[in-house]
Amino acid sequence: MVDVSAKAATHRIAIAQGRIVMNPTTLTIILAGNAKKGDVLGIARVAGIMAAKKTSELIPLCHPLTLTRVAVDFTTDSTSHSVICNATVETVGPTGVEMEALTAAQIALLTIYDMCKAVDRGMTITDVRVLEKHGGKSGSFVAA
Repeated sequence: MVDVSAKAATHRIAIAQGRIVMNPTTLTIILAGNAKKGDVLGIARVAGIMAAKKTSELIPLCHPLTLTRVAVDFTTDSTSHSVICNATVETVGPTGVEMEALTAAQIALLTIYDMCKAVDRGMTITDVRVLEKHGGKSGSFVAA
């Protein structure tokens, strides 16, 4: 692991986003709350939060962090038949939370896939990326 002991503890935030594209019927089932496994977006939200907290266990050489906030939010796009996930992660510490935000977004999307695969095995997870990162020596990054 990289030595971060000399780095100043600062407020750090990262926002990651991803999308899962599906059949129109699948999106209708999710929005109506009729999935056989239950509340798809509610369970995916919890999965994303849990994933952010376990990032250092999943990705080698990632520092274990004390997270001060994890928020996983969803919007839907009826034109592209997709669910968009935004994961926001914050900490006060010597290293950033981009990996935690990316992990939260991807696991939330994988949970949607898992909960809906019985009706739509052709779902595609796409466009996962860091939208914003703030704090630390390198300052801010906002995706174009």
